[in-house]
Amino acid sequence: MSEDARRAVEEVYRSDWGRIVATLIRLAGDFDLAEESAQEAFSAAVDRWRTTGVPEFPRAWIIRTAHHKAIDRLRHNARSQEKLELYATSGLVAAIEEPESDSDEIPDDRLRLIFTCCHPALAPEVRVALTLRTLCGLETEEIARAFLVPPATMAQRLVRAKRKIRAAGIPYAVPETRDMSERLDSVLTVIYLVFSEGYAATGGTLLRADLCAEAIRLGRLVRTLTRPNPPAEVTALLALMLLQDARREARLDPSGCLVVLEEQDRRLWDGRQIAEALPLVEEALRGGPGPFALQAAIAALHCQAARAGDTDWPQILRLYDLLERSHPSPVVSLNRAVAVAMVHGPRAALGIVDALAASGDLDNYHLLHAARADLLRRMGSAPEAAQSYARALALAANESERRFLDRRLREVQPPAA
Repeated sequence: MSEDARRAVEEVYRSDWGRIVATLIRLAGDFDLAEESAQEAFSAAVDRWRTTGVPEFPRAWIIRTAHHKAIDRLRHNARSQEKLELYATSGLVAAIEEPESDSDEIPDDRLRLIFTCCHPALAPEVRVALTLRTLCGLETEEIARAFLVPPATMAQRLVRAKRKIRAAGIPYAVPETRDMSERLDSVLTVIYLVFSEGYAATGGTLLRADLCAEAIRLGRLVRTLTRPNPPAEVTALLALMLLQDARREARLDPSGCLVVLEEQDRRLWDGRQIAEALPLVEEALRGGPGPFALQAAIAALHCQAARAGDTDWPQILRLYDLLERSHPSPVVSLNRAVAVAMVHGPRAALGIVDALAASGDLDNYHLLHAARADLLRRMGSAPEAAQSYARALALAANESERRFLDRRLREVQPPAA
């Protein structure tokens, strides 16, 4: 029974942490209080469920328990009953019963949470980090790795962001349509980063299908929210996530090792998702070549190729040229270098990658060193390739990628004496 309880708690944490914390923030009105109460409730679940068994509705049990713990914390911290009543009348402590949703808004706590985290009063990098912490349940160390900063720095950012939300009275709500545009770009970026964490997790196994599904669900919600004429980038983001997620089943081999795109069994790709996404790509491109639209067009070209050899790499390179000109970034340049290699050969791409490496912007980004190693491997420079593979392996935290990099490293290393 104890093992069943542990597995049940882990499953609820993995699948419902964001939903639970989002609900608690609405009920309790405080980020820290919601997270701390949720963590206490999960700990209580491990002990209680060992003896009583897993309840019929585990998530509801944790939400009720966490809500009671939040009230207990407030009561403990309050100097008097009057202060607790002040919390209640101010809306900080909501009723335990779920209130009926207003028919004029989307009744989704997670969407409210993203819009709260993406308030323009918060710095852009903090918006993303706060959402990954509260909605996805990522640890501070994981978020720090994703942002290439020390954990202590990221912890300070998160503390300051929560303090600013509390001090500024930033509302926990989806904004009115007239106020939505100033936050929409940040919301789309955050949703895509949630998806990216599921598609290529910073730690553990490569894939977290629950995060991918959550991001796609949120993308659909935002598109519904902005109808009848959703912005092109809203449509493009949904298309991009559908196309990338369609390749999920082919990205790992039976041992859990990463399978690169050119080696994937395309029969495992989800044809229904691809068919849904392709018209969305066309719709988004008619609205202009935004960054998500261009990335979706690139993903569409990959998904339309029946074999790796059929991929229209010259067109992909043209799209990357446009993306790099309109929205330059070191990661875009690195991805463009892969397309350059496929069109003009690895030596032409190596110059781009070496320039990126010399800048130092991506020195702690394992994919830079992995890309450089692959180019050197294809050029026959095994010793240099081994050095870059070793550097990438030292930086990679994801076990599936580590297995792949370790295999590649052993392929280019000279045999032991």
